[in-house]
Amino acid sequence: MTSRASATESEGPTDVPDQDARDVSEETEGDGETAERDADERAGTDENATSPVLESTDAPTHRWRGISAVAFAAGGAGIVLSRPSLLLAGAIGVAYAAYAQAGTVPDVALSVSRTLSDESPEPGDEVDVVVTVTNEGESFLPDLRLVDGVPEPLVVTDGVPRLGTALRPGESASFDYTVTMGRGTHTFDHLLAIARGMSGTVERRVTLSTSDEIVCEPEFQPISTMALRALTTRHAGRVETRDGGEGIEFHSTREYRPGDSLSRIDWNRHARTGELATLRFRQERSATAVLVIDSREAAYLRPSENAPHAVDRSVQAAMSVFPALLKESNRVGVAAFGPGDAWLPPGLGSDQRARAEELFTSNPVLSAEIPDGEFYFAIQAKRLRKRLPDDAQVILFSPLCDDGIVRLARLLDAHGHLVTVISPDPTTTETAGHRLVAAERIARIVALRGAGIRVADLPEGTDVETTLARAAQRWSR
Repeated sequence: MTSRASATESEGPTDVPDQDARDVSEETEGDGETAERDADERAGTDENATSPVLESTDAPTHRWRGISAVAFAAGGAGIVLSRPSLLLAGAIGVAYAAYAQAGTVPDVALSVSRTLSDESPEPGDEVDVVVTVTNEGESFLPDLRLVDGVPEPLVVTDGVPRLGTALRPGESASFDYTVTMGRGTHTFDHLLAIARGMSGTVERRVTLSTSDEIVCEPEFQPISTMALRALTTRHAGRVETRDGGEGIEFHSTREYRPGDSLSRIDWNRHARTGELATLRFRQERSATAVLVIDSREAAYLRPSENAPHAVDRSVQAAMSVFPALLKESNRVGVAAFGPGDAWLPPGLGSDQRARAEELFTSNPVLSAEIPDGEFYFAIQAKRLRKRLPDDAQVILFSPLCDDGIVRLARLLDAHGHLVTVISPDPTTTETAGHRLVAAERIARIVALRGAGIRVADLPEGTDVETTLARAAQRWSR
Protein backbone atom coordinates (compact mmCIF):
# COMPACT_ATOMS: atom_id res chain seq x y z
CA MET A 1 0.00 0.00 0.00
CA THR A 2 1.82 3.07 -1.23
CA SER A 3 0.67 6.63 -1.77
CA ARG A 4 2.67 9.57 -3.06
CA ALA A 5 2.03 13.21 -2.31
CA SER A 6 3.95 16.40 -2.97
CA ALA A 7 3.63 19.90 -1.55
CA THR A 8 5.25 21.49 -4.61
CA GLU A 9 3.78 22.11 -8.05
CA SER A 10 5.77 20.95 -11.06
CA GLU A 11 6.36 23.37 -13.89
CA GLY A 12 4.49 22.74 -17.12
CA PRO A 13 6.29 21.64 -20.30
CA THR A 14 7.89 24.40 -22.36
CA ASP A 15 7.10 24.86 -26.05
CA VAL A 16 9.80 23.71 -28.54
CA PRO A 17 10.23 25.93 -31.64
CA ASP A 18 8.90 24.30 -34.80
CA GLN A 19 12.28 24.36 -36.59
CA ASP A 20 14.04 22.74 -33.68
CA ALA A 21 11.30 20.16 -33.42
CA ARG A 22 11.72 19.26 -37.12
CA ASP A 23 15.48 19.02 -36.71
CA VAL A 24 15.33 16.57 -33.84
CA SER A 25 12.13 14.69 -34.67
CA GLU A 26 13.81 11.82 -36.48
CA GLU A 27 16.52 11.41 -33.85
CA THR A 28 14.22 11.48 -30.84
CA GLU A 29 11.19 9.60 -32.09
CA GLY A 30 12.32 6.26 -30.70
CA ASP A 31 13.97 7.81 -27.64
CA GLY A 32 10.79 9.76 -26.86
CA GLU A 33 8.68 6.62 -26.74
CA THR A 34 11.25 4.97 -24.48
CA ALA A 35 11.36 8.00 -22.17
CA GLU A 36 7.58 8.12 -21.97
CA ARG A 37 7.46 4.42 -21.13
CA ASP A 38 10.12 4.87 -18.45
CA ALA A 39 8.18 7.77 -16.97
CA ASP A 40 5.04 5.66 -16.80
CA GLU A 41 6.95 2.90 -15.02
CA ARG A 42 8.37 5.38 -12.51
CA ALA A 43 4.94 6.86 -11.84
CA GLY A 44 3.37 3.43 -11.48
CA THR A 45 0.52 1.83 -13.37
CA ASP A 46 -2.07 2.48 -10.68
CA GLU A 47 -3.25 6.08 -10.91
CA ASN A 48 -4.93 5.80 -7.52
CA ALA A 49 -1.51 5.31 -5.90
CA THR A 50 -0.78 9.02 -6.38
CA SER A 51 -2.70 11.22 -3.98
CA PRO A 52 -2.71 15.02 -3.85
CA VAL A 53 -1.87 17.12 -0.85
CA LEU A 54 -5.06 17.69 1.12
CA GLU A 55 -3.75 20.80 2.85
CA SER A 56 -0.50 22.75 3.07
CA THR A 57 -0.01 25.76 5.33
CA ASP A 58 2.97 27.77 6.55
CA ALA A 59 3.00 29.29 10.04
CA PRO A 60 5.61 30.98 12.25
CA THR A 61 6.87 28.96 15.19
CA HIS A 62 7.84 31.99 17.32
CA ARG A 63 10.99 30.16 18.34
CA TRP A 64 13.01 33.38 18.30
CA ARG A 65 10.32 35.60 19.77
CA GLY A 66 11.84 38.50 21.77
CA ILE A 67 15.41 38.00 20.55
CA SER A 68 15.42 41.37 18.73
CA ALA A 69 14.21 43.25 21.78
CA VAL A 70 16.81 41.59 23.99
CA ALA A 71 19.57 42.30 21.46
CA PHE A 72 18.78 45.99 21.15
CA ALA A 73 18.32 46.34 24.92
CA ALA A 74 21.70 44.75 25.59
CA GLY A 75 23.40 46.84 22.87
CA GLY A 76 21.85 50.08 24.16
CA ALA A 77 22.82 49.30 27.72
CA GLY A 78 26.38 48.55 26.59
CA ILE A 79 26.62 51.94 24.85
CA VAL A 80 25.11 53.89 27.75
CA LEU A 81 27.12 52.11 30.42
CA SER A 82 30.26 51.77 28.30
CA ARG A 83 30.26 48.03 28.86
CA PRO A 84 31.89 46.20 25.94
CA SER A 85 30.51 42.85 27.12
CA LEU A 86 26.91 44.06 26.87
CA LEU A 87 27.61 45.62 23.50
CA LEU A 88 29.04 42.28 22.29
CA ALA A 89 26.02 40.42 23.63
CA GLY A 90 23.76 42.83 21.77
CA ALA A 91 25.70 42.29 18.55
CA ILE A 92 25.37 38.51 18.93
CA GLY A 93 21.65 38.91 19.56
CA VAL A 94 21.29 41.00 16.41
CA ALA A 95 23.06 38.26 14.46
CA TYR A 96 20.65 35.64 15.80
CA ALA A 97 17.70 37.87 14.96
CA ALA A 98 18.97 38.30 11.41
CA TYR A 99 19.50 34.53 11.15
CA ALA A 100 15.92 33.94 12.30
CA GLN A 101 14.46 36.41 9.81
CA ALA A 102 16.46 34.88 6.97
CA GLY A 103 15.17 31.36 7.72
CA THR A 104 13.02 29.67 5.08
CA VAL A 105 10.91 26.54 5.07
CA PRO A 106 12.08 23.71 2.80
CA ASP A 107 9.95 22.27 0.04
CA VAL A 108 8.20 19.08 1.15
CA ALA A 109 7.78 16.20 -1.30
CA LEU A 110 7.13 12.88 0.44
CA SER A 111 5.91 9.43 -0.50
CA VAL A 112 4.12 7.40 2.14
CA SER A 113 4.04 3.60 2.34
CA ARG A 114 1.92 1.88 4.99
CA THR A 115 2.09 -1.86 5.65
CA LEU A 116 -0.52 -3.76 7.69
CA SER A 117 0.24 -7.17 9.17
CA ASP A 118 -3.36 -8.32 8.56
CA GLU A 119 -5.84 -6.65 6.23
CA SER A 120 -8.84 -8.80 7.28
CA PRO A 121 -8.58 -9.32 11.05
CA GLU A 122 -11.23 -10.35 13.54
CA PRO A 123 -12.53 -7.99 16.24
CA GLY A 124 -10.06 -7.84 19.11
CA ASP A 125 -7.08 -8.90 16.99
CA GLU A 126 -3.91 -6.83 17.13
CA VAL A 127 -2.57 -5.48 13.84
CA ASP A 128 0.96 -4.12 13.38
CA VAL A 129 1.20 -0.97 11.27
CA VAL A 130 4.52 0.05 9.68
CA VAL A 131 4.71 3.49 8.04
CA THR A 132 7.63 4.40 5.77
CA VAL A 133 8.14 7.97 4.52
CA THR A 134 10.60 8.82 1.74
CA ASN A 135 11.89 12.28 0.85
CA GLU A 136 11.26 12.44 -2.88
CA GLY A 137 12.22 16.11 -3.20
CA GLU A 138 15.57 17.84 -3.61
CA SER A 139 15.51 19.70 -0.27
CA PHE A 140 17.10 18.49 2.95
CA LEU A 141 14.51 18.26 5.72
CA PRO A 142 16.44 18.89 8.94
CA ASP A 143 13.39 18.83 11.22
CA LEU A 144 10.52 16.58 10.07
CA ARG A 145 7.71 15.43 12.32
CA LEU A 146 5.23 12.79 11.18
CA VAL A 147 1.83 11.92 12.70
CA ASP A 148 -0.19 9.08 11.22
CA GLY A 149 -3.96 9.43 10.89
CA VAL A 150 -5.16 6.45 12.93
CA PRO A 151 -8.90 5.79 12.36
CA GLU A 152 -10.84 6.94 15.40
CA PRO A 153 -12.42 3.59 16.45
CA LEU A 154 -9.02 1.83 16.55
CA VAL A 155 -7.06 1.80 19.79
CA VAL A 156 -3.26 2.07 19.76
CA THR A 157 -2.04 -0.54 22.26
CA ASP A 158 1.70 -0.53 21.56
CA GLY A 159 4.13 2.02 20.13
CA VAL A 160 3.24 5.54 19.01
CA PRO A 161 1.86 6.61 15.61
CA ARG A 162 4.36 9.46 15.16
CA LEU A 163 8.04 10.11 14.51
CA GLY A 164 10.54 12.97 14.57
CA THR A 165 13.46 12.69 12.17
CA ALA A 166 15.60 14.39 9.50
CA LEU A 167 15.64 13.26 5.88
CA ARG A 168 18.08 13.92 3.07
CA PRO A 169 16.82 13.71 -0.53
CA GLY A 170 16.00 10.09 -1.35
CA GLU A 171 16.30 8.99 2.28
CA SER A 172 13.54 7.06 4.10
CA ALA A 173 12.43 6.72 7.71
CA SER A 174 9.98 4.29 9.32
CA PHE A 175 7.96 3.95 12.48
CA ASP A 176 5.56 1.28 13.69
CA TYR A 177 2.79 0.79 16.20
CA THR A 178 0.05 -1.73 17.05
CA VAL A 179 -3.71 -1.24 17.02
CA THR A 180 -6.50 -3.39 18.43
CA MET A 181 -9.18 -3.96 15.85
CA GLY A 182 -12.83 -3.10 16.14
CA ARG A 183 -15.73 -4.05 13.91
CA GLY A 184 -16.14 -2.21 10.60
CA THR A 185 -14.14 -0.80 7.70
CA HIS A 186 -11.37 1.58 8.77
CA THR A 187 -9.49 3.90 6.43
CA PHE A 188 -6.10 5.48 7.10
CA ASP A 189 -6.98 8.57 5.10
CA HIS A 190 -4.11 10.94 5.81
CA LEU A 191 -0.69 11.52 7.35
CA LEU A 192 0.41 14.85 8.79
CA ALA A 193 3.97 16.03 8.08
CA ILE A 194 5.42 19.10 9.84
CA ALA A 195 8.69 20.37 8.35
CA ARG A 196 10.97 23.14 9.62
CA GLY A 197 14.13 24.65 8.22
CA MET A 198 17.49 24.98 9.96
CA SER A 199 16.42 28.07 11.90
CA GLY A 200 13.01 26.66 12.80
CA THR A 201 11.39 30.07 12.34
CA VAL A 202 8.63 28.85 10.01
CA GLU A 203 7.05 25.44 9.75
CA ARG A 204 5.12 23.87 6.89
CA ARG A 205 2.22 21.58 7.82
CA VAL A 206 1.36 19.22 5.00
CA THR A 207 -1.55 16.76 5.16
CA LEU A 208 -0.83 13.91 2.77
CA SER A 209 -3.75 11.96 1.36
CA THR A 210 -3.58 8.18 1.70
CA SER A 211 -6.17 5.49 1.09
CA ASP A 212 -5.05 2.40 2.99
CA GLU A 213 -8.02 0.41 4.24
CA ILE A 214 -8.47 -2.41 6.71
CA VAL A 215 -11.69 -4.40 6.94
CA CYS A 216 -12.78 -6.11 10.15
CA GLU A 217 -15.93 -8.15 9.53
CA PRO A 218 -16.97 -10.31 12.48
CA GLU A 219 -18.57 -13.66 11.82
CA PHE A 220 -21.52 -15.25 13.55
CA GLN A 221 -20.44 -17.16 16.66
CA PRO A 222 -23.69 -18.79 17.81
CA ILE A 223 -24.26 -19.76 21.40
CA SER A 224 -25.82 -23.13 22.22
CA THR A 225 -29.26 -21.77 23.17
CA MET A 226 -31.21 -18.65 24.07
CA ALA A 227 -34.20 -18.86 26.41
CA LEU A 228 -37.21 -17.12 24.85
CA ARG A 229 -40.45 -16.03 26.46
CA ALA A 230 -43.70 -17.99 26.11
CA LEU A 231 -45.08 -15.75 23.34
CA THR A 232 -45.07 -18.10 20.34
CA THR A 233 -46.56 -18.65 16.91
CA ARG A 234 -48.80 -21.54 15.85
CA HIS A 235 -45.89 -23.24 14.06
CA ALA A 236 -43.90 -26.10 15.59
CA GLY A 237 -40.57 -25.26 17.10
CA ARG A 238 -38.49 -25.64 20.26
CA VAL A 239 -39.96 -23.03 22.59
CA GLU A 240 -41.83 -24.69 25.43
CA THR A 241 -45.34 -23.35 26.05
CA ARG A 242 -47.80 -23.69 28.93
CA ASP A 243 -50.31 -25.50 26.70
CA GLY A 244 -50.75 -29.24 26.63
CA GLY A 245 -50.82 -31.26 23.45
CA GLU A 246 -48.23 -32.89 21.23
CA GLY A 247 -44.70 -32.69 22.56
CA ILE A 248 -42.01 -34.44 24.59
CA GLU A 249 -42.19 -33.13 28.17
CA PHE A 250 -45.12 -34.40 30.30
CA HIS A 251 -47.79 -31.75 30.96
CA SER A 252 -50.94 -33.38 32.45
CA THR A 253 -53.63 -36.06 31.94
CA ARG A 254 -57.27 -35.81 30.91
CA GLU A 255 -60.18 -38.15 30.43
CA TYR A 256 -60.01 -40.50 27.48
CA ARG A 257 -61.94 -39.44 24.40
CA PRO A 258 -62.89 -41.72 21.52
CA GLY A 259 -60.38 -41.31 18.77
CA ASP A 260 -57.38 -40.61 21.06
CA SER A 261 -54.21 -42.33 19.94
CA LEU A 262 -53.46 -45.57 21.76
CA SER A 263 -49.86 -44.38 22.25
CA ARG A 264 -51.17 -41.48 24.35
CA ILE A 265 -53.19 -43.63 26.79
CA ASP A 266 -51.90 -43.83 30.38
CA TRP A 267 -51.68 -47.63 30.57
CA ASN A 268 -50.17 -47.57 34.06
CA ARG A 269 -53.24 -45.80 35.40
CA HIS A 270 -55.48 -48.22 33.53
CA ALA A 271 -53.64 -51.17 35.13
CA ARG A 272 -54.13 -49.68 38.62
CA THR A 273 -57.69 -48.39 38.39
CA GLY A 274 -59.16 -49.80 35.18
CA GLU A 275 -59.90 -46.24 33.97
CA LEU A 276 -58.73 -44.85 30.67
CA ALA A 277 -56.86 -41.51 30.62
CA THR A 278 -54.95 -39.67 27.92
CA LEU A 279 -51.50 -38.18 28.47
CA ARG A 280 -50.87 -34.56 27.50
CA PHE A 281 -47.41 -33.20 26.76
CA ARG A 282 -46.09 -29.67 26.77
CA GLN A 283 -46.32 -28.21 23.30
CA GLU A 284 -43.21 -26.81 21.62
CA ARG A 285 -43.70 -24.06 19.07
CA SER A 286 -41.61 -21.55 17.22
CA ALA A 287 -41.39 -17.88 18.16
CA THR A 288 -40.91 -14.58 16.40
CA ALA A 289 -38.12 -12.49 17.90
CA VAL A 290 -36.73 -9.10 16.93
CA LEU A 291 -33.27 -8.12 18.19
CA VAL A 292 -33.31 -4.38 18.94
CA ILE A 293 -29.91 -2.71 19.38
CA ASP A 294 -29.65 0.59 21.23
CA SER A 295 -27.45 2.64 18.88
CA ARG A 296 -28.13 6.11 20.24
CA GLU A 297 -25.18 8.40 20.91
CA ALA A 298 -25.75 7.95 24.64
CA ALA A 299 -25.09 4.20 24.29
CA TYR A 300 -21.52 4.63 23.01
CA LEU A 301 -20.02 4.20 26.48
CA ARG A 302 -16.96 2.25 27.59
CA PRO A 303 -15.46 1.47 31.01
CA SER A 304 -11.93 2.45 29.89
CA GLU A 305 -10.18 4.08 26.95
CA ASN A 306 -8.95 0.78 25.52
CA ALA A 307 -12.19 -1.16 26.04
CA PRO A 308 -14.85 -1.63 23.33
CA HIS A 309 -17.92 0.56 23.71
CA ALA A 310 -21.34 -0.81 24.62
CA VAL A 311 -22.76 -0.63 21.08
CA ASP A 312 -19.95 -2.80 19.77
CA ARG A 313 -20.53 -5.30 22.57
CA SER A 314 -24.28 -5.24 21.87
CA VAL A 315 -23.67 -6.06 18.20
CA GLN A 316 -21.31 -8.88 19.15
CA ALA A 317 -23.90 -10.31 21.55
CA ALA A 318 -26.64 -10.00 18.93
CA MET A 319 -24.46 -11.82 16.41
CA SER A 320 -24.26 -14.70 18.89
CA VAL A 321 -27.98 -14.77 19.72
CA PHE A 322 -29.29 -14.39 16.15
CA PRO A 323 -27.98 -17.71 14.70
CA ALA A 324 -28.88 -19.56 17.91
CA LEU A 325 -32.52 -18.54 17.53
CA LEU A 326 -32.52 -19.12 13.79
CA LYS A 327 -31.32 -22.72 14.06
CA GLU A 328 -34.24 -23.52 16.40
CA SER A 329 -36.75 -22.66 13.64
CA ASN A 330 -37.63 -19.25 15.07
CA ARG A 331 -38.36 -16.27 12.85
CA VAL A 332 -35.74 -13.65 13.74
CA GLY A 333 -35.37 -9.99 12.74
CA VAL A 334 -33.07 -7.09 13.60
CA ALA A 335 -33.70 -3.41 14.31
CA ALA A 336 -31.65 -0.48 15.56
CA PHE A 337 -32.97 2.19 17.90
CA GLY A 338 -30.96 5.28 17.05
CA PRO A 339 -30.28 7.83 14.30
CA GLY A 340 -30.86 6.52 10.80
CA ASP A 341 -32.67 3.36 9.83
CA ALA A 342 -31.71 -0.30 10.19
CA TRP A 343 -34.48 -2.89 9.88
CA LEU A 344 -34.56 -6.54 8.91
CA PRO A 345 -38.04 -8.09 9.07
CA PRO A 346 -38.26 -11.45 10.86
CA GLY A 347 -37.51 -14.41 8.63
CA LEU A 348 -36.13 -17.93 8.40
CA GLY A 349 -33.39 -19.81 6.58
CA SER A 350 -29.92 -19.24 5.21
CA ASP A 351 -30.98 -16.19 3.19
CA GLN A 352 -32.13 -14.48 6.37
CA ARG A 353 -28.80 -15.31 8.00
CA ALA A 354 -26.91 -13.75 5.07
CA ARG A 355 -29.05 -10.59 5.18
CA ALA A 356 -28.47 -10.26 8.92
CA GLU A 357 -24.72 -10.68 8.56
CA GLU A 358 -24.62 -7.93 5.94
CA LEU A 359 -26.66 -5.60 8.16
CA PHE A 360 -24.47 -6.19 11.19
CA THR A 361 -21.22 -5.58 9.31
CA SER A 362 -22.03 -2.84 6.81
CA ASN A 363 -25.03 -0.81 7.97
CA PRO A 364 -23.80 2.66 9.04
CA VAL A 365 -26.41 2.85 11.80
CA LEU A 366 -24.59 0.03 13.60
CA SER A 367 -21.17 1.51 12.88
CA ALA A 368 -18.32 1.37 15.36
CA GLU A 369 -18.29 5.18 15.17
CA ILE A 370 -20.97 7.41 16.65
CA PRO A 371 -23.55 7.95 13.88
CA ASP A 372 -24.52 11.38 12.64
CA GLY A 373 -28.07 12.58 12.23
CA GLU A 374 -31.01 13.76 14.27
CA PHE A 375 -32.74 11.41 16.70
CA TYR A 376 -36.25 11.89 18.01
CA PHE A 377 -37.18 9.38 20.68
CA ALA A 378 -40.96 9.43 20.23
CA ILE A 379 -40.80 9.15 16.44
CA GLN A 380 -38.32 6.25 16.49
CA ALA A 381 -40.28 4.43 19.20
CA LYS A 382 -43.52 4.77 17.20
CA ARG A 383 -41.81 3.54 14.02
CA LEU A 384 -40.41 0.51 15.85
CA ARG A 385 -43.80 -0.43 17.33
CA LYS A 386 -45.47 -0.26 13.90
CA ARG A 387 -42.85 -2.53 12.40
CA LEU A 388 -43.04 -5.25 15.05
CA PRO A 389 -45.35 -8.17 14.20
CA ASP A 390 -48.14 -8.72 16.71
CA ASP A 391 -46.66 -12.03 17.92
CA ALA A 392 -43.06 -10.75 18.13
CA GLN A 393 -41.11 -10.67 21.33
CA VAL A 394 -38.20 -8.25 21.71
CA ILE A 395 -34.63 -8.89 22.79
CA LEU A 396 -33.23 -5.46 23.60
CA PHE A 397 -29.45 -4.92 23.69
CA SER A 398 -28.64 -1.77 25.64
CA PRO A 399 -26.25 -0.56 28.36
CA LEU A 400 -29.31 0.97 30.12
CA CYS A 401 -27.47 4.28 30.30
CA ASP A 402 -30.55 6.44 30.86
CA ASP A 403 -34.23 6.32 31.76
CA GLY A 404 -35.32 6.73 28.14
CA ILE A 405 -34.38 3.20 27.13
CA VAL A 406 -36.13 1.86 30.25
CA ARG A 407 -39.25 3.69 29.12
CA LEU A 408 -38.96 2.07 25.68
CA ALA A 409 -38.66 -1.43 27.18
CA ARG A 410 -41.73 -0.94 29.35
CA LEU A 411 -43.67 0.58 26.43
CA LEU A 412 -42.98 -2.41 24.17
CA ASP A 413 -43.82 -4.82 26.98
CA ALA A 414 -47.09 -2.99 27.64
CA HIS A 415 -48.07 -3.38 23.97
CA GLY A 416 -47.79 -7.17 24.23
CA HIS A 417 -44.23 -7.66 23.00
CA LEU A 418 -42.56 -9.62 25.79
CA VAL A 419 -39.15 -8.01 26.36
CA THR A 420 -35.82 -9.52 27.37
CA VAL A 421 -32.93 -7.10 27.97
CA ILE A 422 -29.28 -8.07 27.47
CA SER A 423 -27.25 -5.23 28.94
CA PRO A 424 -23.48 -4.81 28.39
CA ASP A 425 -22.14 -3.06 31.48
CA PRO A 426 -20.06 0.03 30.53
CA THR A 427 -19.63 1.35 34.08
CA THR A 428 -16.62 1.40 36.38
CA THR A 429 -16.01 2.18 40.06
CA GLU A 430 -12.83 4.25 39.85
CA THR A 431 -14.31 7.50 41.17
CA ALA A 432 -17.31 8.56 43.20
CA GLY A 433 -19.00 9.81 40.02
CA HIS A 434 -18.44 6.49 38.29
CA ARG A 435 -19.88 4.62 41.26
CA LEU A 436 -22.95 6.86 41.20
CA VAL A 437 -23.54 6.13 37.51
CA ALA A 438 -23.14 2.39 38.18
CA ALA A 439 -25.65 2.60 41.04
CA GLU A 440 -28.18 4.38 38.80
CA ARG A 441 -27.81 1.64 36.19
CA ILE A 442 -28.40 -1.07 38.82
CA ALA A 443 -31.54 0.81 39.89
CA ARG A 444 -32.84 0.67 36.31
CA ILE A 445 -32.20 -3.08 36.16
CA VAL A 446 -34.11 -3.57 39.42
CA ALA A 447 -36.99 -1.47 38.11
CA LEU A 448 -37.23 -3.51 34.91
CA ARG A 449 -37.17 -6.80 36.77
CA GLY A 450 -39.83 -5.46 39.10
CA ALA A 451 -42.00 -4.78 36.05
CA GLY A 452 -41.68 -8.42 34.96
CA ILE A 453 -39.06 -7.80 32.26
CA ARG A 454 -36.15 -10.20 32.05
CA VAL A 455 -32.69 -8.59 32.29
CA ALA A 456 -29.33 -10.29 31.75
CA ASP A 457 -26.44 -8.14 33.01
CA LEU A 458 -23.31 -8.59 30.88
CA PRO A 459 -20.16 -7.35 32.66
CA GLU A 460 -17.06 -6.54 30.63
CA GLY A 461 -14.97 -9.61 29.82
CA THR A 462 -17.85 -12.01 30.52
CA ASP A 463 -18.85 -14.60 27.94
CA VAL A 464 -22.32 -14.05 26.45
CA GLU A 465 -23.28 -17.72 26.59
CA THR A 466 -22.25 -18.06 30.23
CA THR A 467 -24.19 -14.95 31.20
CA LEU A 468 -27.35 -16.10 29.42
CA ALA A 469 -27.10 -19.61 30.87
CA ARG A 470 -26.95 -18.20 34.40
CA ALA A 471 -29.80 -15.82 33.67
CA ALA A 472 -31.94 -18.65 32.25
CA GLN A 473 -31.61 -20.55 35.53
CA ARG A 474 -32.97 -17.52 37.38
CA TRP A 475 -35.75 -16.99 34.83
CA SER A 476 -36.91 -20.62 35.12
CA ARG A 477 -37.51 -20.31 38.85
